[in-house]
Amino acid sequence: MRYCVSLWVLIGLWSNSAFGQKVFSTEYSHQADINVYVVDYEHQADLCIFSVDYPHQARENRGLWFFTDYAHLADKQIYFVDYPHQADLKIYVVDYSHQAKWLASSKKHLMFR
Repeated sequence: MRYCVSLWVLIGLWSNSAFGQKVFSTEYSHQADINVYVVDYEHQADLCIFSVDYPHQARENRGLWFFTDYAHLADKQIYFVDYPHQADLKIYVVDYSHQAKWLASSKKHLMFR
């Protein structure tokens, strides 16, 4: 029995870290899970993201984001703020998927379900 419970806990932890990053951009801050600010330079960011074309391409918690058209399909709802001090997470948009990465690992928890 103890083995079975441990196995389910392990599977739950693994699946939580393997979620794709499907995000929905809300119109209002109070609707969002996370406030996001887009910075001008990579060194200012917590996370470098790449926007993928299909949901299956958004793998793991490493900055491959798929923007959904509907809130109920998203793992996280985000709101783009106007100023850096308003943000929970600062992102930089990269040109290629291999450039997506976390620069501030202390903020990874923000993108878990």
